[in-house]
Amino acid sequence: MMVMALDKCLGCHTCSITCKQAWTNRDGAEYMWFNNVETKPGTGYPRRWEDQERWQGGWTLDGKGHLALRAGGRLKKLATIFGNLDMPLIDDYYEPWTYDYANLITAPSGPSSPVITPRSSLTGKPMDLKWGPNWEDNLAGTLTPADPALSGLENEILLRYEQIFMFYLPRICNHCVNPSCVASCPSGALYKREEDGVVLVDQDKCRGWRFCVSGCPYKKVYFNHLSGKAEKCIFCYPVTENGRPTVCSETCVGRIRAIGVVLYDLDAVTAAAQTTRATDLVEAQRELLLDPHDARVAAAAEQAGLPYGWIEAARRSPVYALAKELRVALPLHPEYRTLPMVWYVPPLSPVLDTLRAAGYDAQDPDEVFPTVGDLRVPQRYVANVLAAGDPAPVEESLRRLLAMRIVKRRQQLGETAPAAAASEAGMSLEQVERLFRLLALAPYDERYVIPKARREDAGARQTQHGDGVVDAQGRKR
Repeated sequence: MMVMALDKCLGCHTCSITCKQAWTNRDGAEYMWFNNVETKPGTGYPRRWEDQERWQGGWTLDGKGHLALRAGGRLKKLATIFGNLDMPLIDDYYEPWTYDYANLITAPSGPSSPVITPRSSLTGKPMDLKWGPNWEDNLAGTLTPADPALSGLENEILLRYEQIFMFYLPRICNHCVNPSCVASCPSGALYKREEDGVVLVDQDKCRGWRFCVSGCPYKKVYFNHLSGKAEKCIFCYPVTENGRPTVCSETCVGRIRAIGVVLYDLDAVTAAAQTTRATDLVEAQRELLLDPHDARVAAAAEQAGLPYGWIEAARRSPVYALAKELRVALPLHPEYRTLPMVWYVPPLSPVLDTLRAAGYDAQDPDEVFPTVGDLRVPQRYVANVLAAGDPAPVEESLRRLLAMRIVKRRQQLGETAPAAAASEAGMSLEQVERLFRLLALAPYDERYVIPKARREDAGARQTQHGDGVVDAQGRKR
């Protein structure tokens, strides 16, 4: 599981480039970006990926309150298996291009300098550049009508220069607990690994039906037109199996990412995803995360065959701390009911100086906290992205982040840390210190708590035996 602190993202795209070089720098994958960074508000990549009325991704609840794929079940898939209309076209991603660099070298002498023209990487023909994965970088919401997350906020957000806001949103596959891409595949090619929860594609089973592409609400499954297979982020599992972070995390300039183990009750997944009110899904997903410090949880994990090292890693997990204990991280679009395992610490505007300029005492929590709803980045917009439209979890997170800033600012000035600011946000001073360490000071081994895979169990992790599943030691699981 991963957490990203959005306040620290520089929008430099280093993570995207290094991921591209590692995994999709080859024919047929030119348009794929397993990791991309979007400017919000903005259309996103592919265009309007958040518009599930159009793309029909993720889950919904049927008339009986049971989970159902938004794109339809087996009968609809059978009827549309040769004509899936709920899938982005190449123009929704972008037609990848290269440049005619040879012209710079081979052009004859002339009165003007030679130029290079863009050529399609798919057809080789000259093309006009009209769209790309980073086309909206730093536009700060000037194309807001195309952003589905702004639905209902058009009258609240006026496109005047002094009110423009933006933040960066890095995205990878969320490796969801309840992945709709896995349920959408007629071939059973997509699966969630038992040992670490990474969602992968079995290339031998994939038949190129592409229902996984339309079924994923985050549009993080791609189709390679040359191999005829689906491809996606694999959470760099060849690296993480050795206790190292993913490529995007390792190369992140802003150090915005944290990786750690979380424990959850598999039997409670369906109930959490079927939570009736979408606004309750954030809390339902938090409740799904089990406390690794609880002796009963640890005993149950050991009985299920989880290595002790993984339990210890779960106890030191920065992800569990930020998402569950400190309650500052939120899942991306929980209303899709996939229970994503990549969480985000919402952006906090540079508020203290702004408040002082407006006549408030930036050190007084009685004046700072009531203004949380008036920050430059609208709370309702962040809620539409990270909390299914419910501003309460966003406000709680922002209040805790504000409390941390107030306390640390007082300490920096040599004053006594105001316990009132922490308690007003529902935290202790010890929790404030821990939050500050995780977001600002944590060294490498505290940001990335990744246990190594147990190679002695490889190939014998589980075998089918009778009517159950047993592990390598013959214990029924």
